[in-house]
Amino acid sequence: MTAPAPSSDHSAPATYAAAGVDIDAGERAVDLIKPMVASTRRPEVLGGLGDFGGLFALDTARYRQPVLVSATDGVGTKAAVAQATGRFTTIGIDLVAMCVDDLVCQGAEPLFFLDYISTGAVEPARMAELVSGVADGCRQVGATLLGGEMAEHAGIMAPDEFDLVGFAVGVVERDAILGSARVVPGDVLIGLPSPGLRSNGYTLARHVLLERAGLGFDSPAWDGAATTVADELLLPSVLYTPGVRACLVAAEVHAVAHITGGGFAGNIPRSLPEGCRAIVEQGTWEVPRIFGEIRRHGQVDDAEMARVFNLGLGMVLMVSADTADAALDALRGAGLDAVTVGRVEVGDHGVEMVGPALWPTDDD
Repeated sequence: MTAPAPSSDHSAPATYAAAGVDIDAGERAVDLIKPMVASTRRPEVLGGLGDFGGLFALDTARYRQPVLVSATDGVGTKAAVAQATGRFTTIGIDLVAMCVDDLVCQGAEPLFFLDYISTGAVEPARMAELVSGVADGCRQVGATLLGGEMAEHAGIMAPDEFDLVGFAVGVVERDAILGSARVVPGDVLIGLPSPGLRSNGYTLARHVLLERAGLGFDSPAWDGAATTVADELLLPSVLYTPGVRACLVAAEVHAVAHITGGGFAGNIPRSLPEGCRAIVEQGTWEVPRIFGEIRRHGQVDDAEMARVFNLGLGMVLMVSADTADAALDALRGAGLDAVTVGRVEVGDHGVEMVGPALWPTDDD
């Protein structure tokens, strides 16, 4: 906890600003983000920024049995990388991805998003950069940024410290909800590549790269790399929702697993029924170099790598074998370099990794 500096003048009237909270700075920040919020507006939105609650008129005539789906998440210690490097414009995309890409695992269309930013001191330009990423992510997935909050925690957080949390709401027809009950042996696993870490495993990544390896954020990510450590760690998350929703129209998708904290073993089984096992074929997708660097510098064993990181696959779809080709075409048409990575078989509930090692033995 960062304690506020004691005031040497106790004769002057106390003010909120002198205690560490600048209401005027907060109002300037709101003025800066108003155009960004407006750029995400959907026709169902009533009212505007500044209302005590965001109003969204769900068009129930569009649905037979609408079910609302909600999700909340943050960006973890990826925020610490943005803070240390002064690069704030893309981390909001990660926030939207972590929340909205959970909604689409249920088959839901994202409707609206809310963000919560806590900080030691509101610096309007920095707040605007953070929200610009959130607005960018919302536009990409077709959700409106319906509201949010900037909380100034003077004395609790350092002035340049911040954290991001998001909340998303979507809608799906009751009979179109995806999940393990739909999955059957013979389903094909389709993977959606992730070029970076998204928002998971950053505590381990920072410990290994910055502390153990002694690299700086401006250091090349590896020998001969054109990117820096900061570039790799701040690579924005791919937003899978638009591609997956296009796939839902073109193919018979049974379930979707968002590969976040816990890796394959912690997330794929959530989309499998009892008596089914996911067989993931290593070597069917490319593992980004940054994961190998973390493994090498930290001497991290393979099981730990697979438990912490996505290893280059941010999402896995379980699709009927008859429509797998149509699914691949739809996903690729939406800009996602989808690949077949395995299958569902009868067996003990869980995930089995088969095929060649993800890293060559001479990298040990």
